[in-house]
Amino acid sequence: MHPKDHFSAVSSDYAAFRPRYPPELFEWLAQVVPAHEMAWDCACGSGQASVDLAERFARVVATDLSADQLRAATPHPRVAYRVAEAQASGLPPASVDAVTVAQALHWFRLDEFYAEVQRVLRPGGVLAVWSYGISHLTSGPADALLQNFYRGVVGPYWPAERKLVEEGYRTLPFPAPALDVPALTMEHEWSLDTLLGYVRSWSATARYVRAVGDDPVPGLRKELLRVWGDPARRHGIRWPLSVRAARCGSTSG
Repeated sequence: MHPKDHFSAVSSDYAAFRPRYPPELFEWLAQVVPAHEMAWDCACGSGQASVDLAERFARVVATDLSADQLRAATPHPRVAYRVAEAQASGLPPASVDAVTVAQALHWFRLDEFYAEVQRVLRPGGVLAVWSYGISHLTSGPADALLQNFYRGVVGPYWPAERKLVEEGYRTLPFPAPALDVPALTMEHEWSLDTLLGYVRSWSATARYVRAVGDDPVPGLRKELLRVWGDPARRHGIRWPLSVRAARCGSTSG
């Protein structure tokens, strides 16, 4: 397994339980790109962003270093999934109108990736990257238990790069002046089992299981049941969404 691949072991949970991004994000992107012929969704995971891009671009090439993630990806007639690293897309020069990275930029060798972006984007093309930070439940007692699990139980097992996500990528270098992006949030209503499926998809949870040899999620479920009510009841969950974007094609100006 690639040293930066934290998700192959939980690819089915990742595909089933990772949240989708707000449609307003893709509508904004469609407005600022120079054309809608092709997008490259880099480090696509199981295709959470790829299928939304395919509703706005004629073709999407979605790459990830994990073949297991791609096997679990949502099929779409306009999405071509393939294994590739961020700095080696295999795409022709000046062939895409947009490059997107959803919740993955913190794993990249940035200088090499940005050089690849510059190579594959058409003039005026847009690089858009985003991350969502710590989730919060709208139920206070349930959220307190979730935050304790995040920081206390699996907290020591988060990769160091997780801090960059919590910071919304604000401290990462970016290859060009940023475009103005509208303020966006991610919001869903989830049952208890959906929430726990999401928690199982965390890299820290997978690392905890490998290190300790025990699954911490049943313990969280037992605690949450005391304050959740009917497990089928849906509680609100919200993430801050941080988006950075820039024109990076070779003659972007």
